[in-house]
Amino acid sequence: MLMIGLIALVLAAMAYVRLAPSDPARWHVALAADGEAAADCTAALRQGRGDARAACLVPGPAAAVLARLDAIALATPRTTRLAGSAEAGRITWITRSALWGFPDYTTAQAVDLDGTTRLDIHARLRFGGSDLGVNATRLGDWLARLSKG
Repeated sequence: MLMIGLIALVLAAMAYVRLAPSDPARWHVALAADGEAAADCTAALRQGRGDARAACLVPGPAAAVLARLDAIALATPRTTRLAGSAEAGRITWITRSALWGFPDYTTAQAVDLDGTTRLDIHARLRFGGSDLGVNATRLGDWLARLSKG
Protein backbone atom coordinates (compact mmCIF):
# COMPACT_ATOMS: atom_id res chain seq x y z
CA MET A 1 0.00 0.00 0.00
CA LEU A 2 2.88 2.36 0.82
CA MET A 3 4.45 1.66 -2.56
CA ILE A 4 1.23 2.51 -4.40
CA GLY A 5 0.99 5.78 -2.45
CA LEU A 6 4.60 6.66 -3.31
CA ILE A 7 4.05 5.94 -7.01
CA ALA A 8 0.88 8.05 -6.98
CA LEU A 9 2.79 10.91 -5.33
CA VAL A 10 5.57 10.78 -7.94
CA LEU A 11 3.05 10.69 -10.79
CA ALA A 12 1.17 13.65 -9.31
CA ALA A 13 4.42 15.63 -9.02
CA MET A 14 5.31 14.83 -12.63
CA ALA A 15 1.86 15.90 -13.79
CA TYR A 16 2.06 19.16 -11.85
CA VAL A 17 5.48 20.03 -13.32
CA ARG A 18 4.32 19.29 -16.88
CA LEU A 19 0.85 20.82 -16.65
CA ALA A 20 1.38 23.91 -14.46
CA PRO A 21 0.37 26.94 -16.56
CA SER A 22 3.04 29.35 -17.78
CA ASP A 23 1.82 32.91 -17.30
CA PRO A 24 3.37 35.28 -19.87
CA ALA A 25 2.82 38.19 -17.45
CA ARG A 26 5.27 36.51 -15.06
CA TRP A 27 7.89 35.24 -17.51
CA HIS A 28 7.75 37.53 -20.57
CA VAL A 29 9.04 40.64 -18.82
CA ALA A 30 11.37 43.43 -19.88
CA LEU A 31 15.03 42.81 -19.10
CA ALA A 32 17.05 45.55 -17.42
CA ALA A 33 20.09 46.69 -19.39
CA ASP A 34 22.60 45.07 -17.04
CA GLY A 35 25.87 46.98 -17.53
CA GLU A 36 27.72 47.35 -20.79
CA ALA A 37 27.19 44.93 -23.62
CA ALA A 38 30.19 42.85 -24.69
CA ALA A 39 31.27 42.46 -28.29
CA ASP A 40 31.46 38.66 -27.93
CA CYS A 41 28.18 37.04 -26.86
CA THR A 42 29.68 33.77 -25.65
CA ALA A 43 32.27 35.64 -23.55
CA ALA A 44 29.47 37.74 -22.02
CA LEU A 45 27.68 34.68 -20.62
CA ARG A 46 27.33 34.72 -16.82
CA GLN A 47 25.97 31.79 -14.84
CA GLY A 48 24.10 31.70 -11.52
CA ARG A 49 22.71 28.74 -9.55
CA GLY A 50 19.53 28.48 -11.58
CA ASP A 51 20.01 30.99 -14.33
CA ALA A 52 22.31 32.36 -17.00
CA ARG A 53 22.40 35.74 -18.70
CA ALA A 54 24.34 37.73 -21.25
CA ALA A 55 24.41 41.24 -22.70
CA CYS A 56 26.21 41.56 -26.00
CA LEU A 57 26.41 43.39 -29.31
CA VAL A 58 25.37 41.61 -32.51
CA PRO A 59 25.71 43.05 -36.03
CA GLY A 60 22.46 43.81 -37.81
CA PRO A 61 19.02 45.21 -37.01
CA ALA A 62 17.27 44.06 -33.84
CA ALA A 63 14.33 42.36 -35.57
CA ALA A 64 16.68 40.32 -37.78
CA VAL A 65 18.88 39.30 -34.83
CA LEU A 66 15.85 38.18 -32.82
CA ALA A 67 14.41 36.33 -35.82
CA ARG A 68 17.69 34.37 -36.17
CA LEU A 69 17.72 33.63 -32.43
CA ASP A 70 14.07 32.55 -32.59
CA ALA A 71 14.88 30.03 -35.31
CA ILE A 72 17.82 28.70 -33.26
CA ALA A 73 15.66 28.42 -30.13
CA LEU A 74 12.77 26.71 -31.88
CA ALA A 75 15.19 24.16 -33.39
CA THR A 76 16.12 23.14 -29.83
CA PRO A 77 14.30 19.99 -28.68
CA ARG A 78 11.29 20.55 -26.40
CA THR A 79 11.36 24.35 -26.92
CA THR A 80 8.30 26.45 -27.73
CA ARG A 81 7.62 30.18 -27.87
CA LEU A 82 5.64 31.45 -24.87
CA ALA A 83 5.22 35.07 -25.97
CA GLY A 84 6.62 37.88 -28.06
CA SER A 85 8.04 38.24 -31.55
CA ALA A 86 11.09 39.52 -33.35
CA GLU A 87 9.12 42.56 -34.48
CA ALA A 88 8.10 43.37 -30.89
CA GLY A 89 11.75 43.27 -29.78
CA ARG A 90 11.32 40.60 -27.10
CA ILE A 91 10.66 36.84 -27.15
CA THR A 92 10.30 34.31 -24.34
CA TRP A 93 10.69 30.56 -24.90
CA ILE A 94 10.01 27.56 -22.69
CA THR A 95 12.42 24.62 -22.86
CA ARG A 96 11.40 21.47 -20.98
CA SER A 97 13.65 18.72 -19.65
CA ALA A 98 13.23 15.35 -21.32
CA LEU A 99 12.16 13.14 -18.42
CA TRP A 100 10.23 15.30 -15.96
CA GLY A 101 9.35 18.18 -18.25
CA PHE A 102 10.77 20.85 -15.93
CA PRO A 103 10.25 24.23 -17.65
CA ASP A 104 13.08 26.72 -18.10
CA TYR A 105 12.23 30.18 -19.42
CA THR A 106 14.52 32.16 -21.69
CA THR A 107 13.77 35.79 -22.57
CA ALA A 108 15.71 37.71 -25.21
CA GLN A 109 15.35 41.42 -25.80
CA ALA A 110 16.96 43.32 -28.67
CA VAL A 111 17.44 47.06 -29.17
CA ASP A 112 18.82 48.78 -32.29
CA LEU A 113 22.01 50.81 -31.79
CA ASP A 114 23.15 52.45 -35.06
CA GLY A 115 23.62 49.36 -37.24
CA THR A 116 24.22 46.93 -34.43
CA THR A 117 21.93 45.33 -31.84
CA ARG A 118 22.21 45.17 -28.08
CA LEU A 119 20.98 41.71 -27.13
CA ASP A 120 20.05 41.00 -23.51
CA ILE A 121 19.12 37.41 -22.76
CA HIS A 122 18.16 35.66 -19.52
CA ALA A 123 17.49 31.93 -19.00
CA ARG A 124 16.04 30.80 -15.67
CA LEU A 125 14.40 27.84 -14.03
CA ARG A 126 10.93 27.70 -12.54
CA PHE A 127 11.19 24.85 -10.05
CA GLY A 128 14.07 24.10 -7.69
CA GLY A 129 17.18 25.98 -6.64
CA SER A 130 19.75 24.77 -9.16
CA ASP A 131 19.65 23.72 -12.79
CA LEU A 132 23.09 22.04 -12.72
CA GLY A 133 24.29 24.42 -15.45
CA VAL A 134 21.68 23.42 -18.02
CA ASN A 135 20.54 26.99 -18.74
CA ALA A 136 24.11 28.24 -19.19
CA THR A 137 24.94 25.36 -21.52
CA ARG A 138 21.83 25.92 -23.66
CA LEU A 139 22.32 29.68 -23.73
CA GLY A 140 26.00 29.28 -24.65
CA ASP A 141 25.00 27.01 -27.53
CA TRP A 142 22.37 29.47 -28.78
CA LEU A 143 24.78 32.41 -28.60
CA ALA A 144 27.56 30.48 -30.36
CA ARG A 145 25.16 29.55 -33.17
CA LEU A 146 23.92 33.14 -33.37
CA SER A 147 27.51 34.41 -33.64
CA LYS A 148 28.19 32.06 -36.56
CA GLY A 149 25.37 33.81 -38.39
